[in-house]
Amino acid sequence: MHPAVAVGLVFGGCCSNVVFLELLARQFPGCGNIVTFSQFLFIAVEGFIFEANFGRKRPAIPIRNYFIMVAMFFTVSVVNNYALNLNIAMPLHMIFRSGSLIASMALGIIILKKRYSVSKYTSIALVSLGIFTCTLMSAKQVASDSSLNQEDGPQAFLWWMLGIAALTFALLMSARMGIFQETLYQKFGKHSKEALFYNHALPLPGFLLLAPNIYQHAVLFNQSELFQVPVIGLTLPIMWFYLLMNVITQYVCIRGVFILTTECTSLTVTLVVTLRKFVSLIFSILYFQNPFTGWHWLGTAFVFVGTLMYTEVWNSLGPFLARCRRRRRRPKEE
Repeated sequence: MHPAVAVGLVFGGCCSNVVFLELLARQFPGCGNIVTFSQFLFIAVEGFIFEANFGRKRPAIPIRNYFIMVAMFFTVSVVNNYALNLNIAMPLHMIFRSGSLIASMALGIIILKKRYSVSKYTSIALVSLGIFTCTLMSAKQVASDSSLNQEDGPQAFLWWMLGIAALTFALLMSARMGIFQETLYQKFGKHSKEALFYNHALPLPGFLLLAPNIYQHAVLFNQSELFQVPVIGLTLPIMWFYLLMNVITQYVCIRGVFILTTECTSLTVTLVVTLRKFVSLIFSILYFQNPFTGWHWLGTAFVFVGTLMYTEVWNSLGPFLARCRRRRRRPKEE
């Protein structure tokens, strides 16, 4: 598949996925569990049919290793989605999750004994400063809103603090999972599609622990207003439509990233994913009218500039632009 198609899948799938997630979370902030379960179930069924060949294909990586990875992946997914129920705004949620480089570098130094260049440390400092700025400004907004509501004010701020703690935990756990996955790939080779299937199939029994919450939100979804799906004319509760579109776009997003990793370098993948996050953030602010001050914009700039510095994309832009200039000159010379 052409890389441009993969880029289109990433931008189209991931950006629209964030939109439908926010539509769900705005109506029912605690719907993270049913969203996570639906995504896992859809990808697991698809993988069981096309990757595992209905269970007939043996895994290349021993299944016991997948159980360890799955425990981390399940925890990260549930905690990240549940954080939206803890007074965390979607823009802060996206910015905070963009700080994965910090956690990856910290755990890389501690666990893998890695050493990095000065430019890498500088980029991480920028990302950290950006996240700290956005978090601090969001804290002031929550405190300001709390002062307007004397009854629920302190409680709202405490829930927000718990949300920040949840996002921090998920960030560190995700980085630890990445290191574990890296060691597995070094030992057994890369099997991305297989890992995608087992990471989503094995945790499904764990959702039994969340069954009451999932059932409660399924009932609430059934009670939402009816919506007629364009073109096909099907009528269903609008929250189920949002959930269906969230699941489909999540699959398109994951498939796009997977295709991109097979067709392009890791630098290109990181750049595309970073730009996608930026587009999602801008859309969330403009379309949903999320509060975003000048300090938030400054913090966001620090995060994305730091991320681009870490990938050393500036070093690659020079040769790329030089090639573009040479191509423009050729027709004139001929």
